[in-house]
Amino acid sequence: MKIAVVYWSGTGNTEAMANAVAEGAKGAGAEVVTTTAGEFSADNVAEYDAIAFGCPAMGAEELEDTEVQPMWDAVKPVISGKKIGLFGSYDWGDGEWMRIWTDDATGAGAVLASDSVIANNTPDDDAIAKCKALGEALAK
Repeated sequence: MKIAVVYWSGTGNTEAMANAVAEGAKGAGAEVVTTTAGEFSADNVAEYDAIAFGCPAMGAEELEDTEVQPMWDAVKPVISGKKIGLFGSYDWGDGEWMRIWTDDATGAGAVLASDSVIANNTPDDDAIAKCKALGEALAK
């Protein structure tokens, strides 16, 4: 099982979550490649059995718009049937950006490995555990 963990992080919170997702997947026996959203493209999707995407809430509860949104728009047409997971941190609001992103992913035909994981600011122990469990679910 080969898994990509693709993320963007402005403060390090989503990066910490990405590392926990990767740790969980590796612990479940998967080969894991961790990369930034700016380095990932639609051409990479077929190389992986599963993909985790991470992005914090930005602006008015939306995806980061210079790297993540363009990457997401490019991969969305080729993720139908692909097992994915979503994660990210937020500082305000109630997680609406993740609900929108989750709906967008399932609307594109992606198969969610587990519930999306969100953390308010710095991920606490519970959020880290959920990220590790997301990685394990992607590896199954």
